[in-house]
Parts: sequence; structure tokens; C-alpha cells
Amino acid sequence: MRIEVVTLFPEMIREAMRHGVVGRAVTRGLLQLGTEDPRAHTSNVHQTVDDRPYGGGPGMVMKPEPLCAAIDAAAGRLPAGSLRVAMSPQGRLLTQTVLDELSRAPGLVLVAGRYEGIDERVLEGAIDIELSIGDYVLSGGELPALVVIDALARILPGALGDERSSAEDSFSNGLLDWPHYTRPEEFGGRRVPEVLLSGDHAAIRRWRRKQALGRTWLRRPGLLAIPPADDEAAQLLQEFLSEQRAIEGPSMEGKRR
Repeated sequence: MRIEVVTLFPEMIREAMRHGVVGRAVTRGLLQLGTEDPRAHTSNVHQTVDDRPYGGGPGMVMKPEPLCAAIDAAAGRLPAGSLRVAMSPQGRLLTQTVLDELSRAPGLVLVAGRYEGIDERVLEGAIDIELSIGDYVLSGGELPALVVIDALARILPGALGDERSSAEDSFSNGLLDWPHYTRPEEFGGRRVPEVLLSGDHAAIRRWRRKQALGRTWLRRPGLLAIPPADDEAAQLLQEFLSEQRAIEGPSMEGKRR
């Protein structure tokens, strides 16, 4: 199996890959691992890979240009049909079933985000799957990527001392995040939503909450628990669903996971 990790901390990945089952799989030639640093695809002396979020708020957002270039470079070393996977708390929950699906891909690009998040246009235009290892937030995507690599290595034939080992392995209230955007205003034919450029903080707050409610309903409905007294949340969710139906029609139900 061939895996490339897009990360700002390649040494963090390389060091972890020297040990245990993963190290044995690499030594035996069962697993090939590489890394790609987005800083190598920057054009200024400071190697800038992040910028302030449109709409204001704390933290920084990873810029689309160097990140997409790094993803393309990593994918270029893999066979056709390889999957591009972003490690994200908003993604599909990692399970053994998901691992079995990933193991059938000819290769994987694992994208480890940092800071407040990744520009939404990268996720829309350069990523096949968003994957989560649980309902909590880490400092970056490197540890989740390592979890995926370790779990995949266990099911590679010949990686374990006893092939029966992998076959016998056991299997807060909140919302998912809203979409993040940073400069430039247009990338890959996709523009930042106008509300985030408006400077209207009340409208921005409302839009973000609506997106968070809608994403949670679509992707992780089990997390969604709107208190009866929260009239705004119920109204925003209904607005989101009406907007989605207008855009997507009956196919919208198929997007709910």
C-alpha cells in the first residue's frame, strides 16, 4: 500500500513510522510512505501557508494555493484512482468498515490540517473524503493521519506476526463547524460567500450558525439536539433545509449520513 501525508510537520510523521507494526510493514515492503510539506509550494520568503479568516474571528485558516499544490504533488506519486482524504472532525467517522474500504484503494493522500481549519474550497475541489477519528478537536491532523496509517497497516497481509490478530481485533452535545474561507476571494472558480465579505457581524454570526446546524443535520444527525426554547436554531435549520432543497431537490436526502 502507498500513502502520502500532506503535513507542515513531516518529521512528526517520519519518526512515528519507524516503530511497531507500521515500521515492520515499511521494512517488509508492504507499506510505502511519503510526505509533502505545503511550505515547499509557497512563493514568498516567509513561506506563508495561513491567513486571517474572512468574516473575522480567532485563529488562522490554511491557504488554498500551497495546500492544493502539495496535495497535487503527493497524488502525482501515487497510482491513478488513489483517494485524497482530509483528516477533519467534521468527516465520516473512522470505523473498521471504513478502513476496509480505504485498504482497497490503490493509494491514499492523507491531508493533515492545522490552525483554525482549511479553506473550504480545498475540501470542495481537491478532497474525496473527509475523515474523523472522533468527536473531539486536536491541534492538527497529523495524529489522526497516523491513526489511519497504523490501523491500515494492521490489516495488510504479512504485517502482523499472526494473521488472525487483525481478524480478532475489537471494534457533547455540539455542532459541526461551519465552512472556513481565506484569501483569495476566488479560487478554482469558487467565490467566498458574500456575507463573509459584508462586514455585517450579525449576519455573519447567523450564517455561520445556520451552516453549522445544517452540516450537523446532513452529516452527523445523531449529534443534533436543539433545545425546545431555541427558536433561532430551529428557524435557521429550516432555512438551511429549504435552501438545500431549492439547490439540490430530492437528491438532498442522499447526502445525509
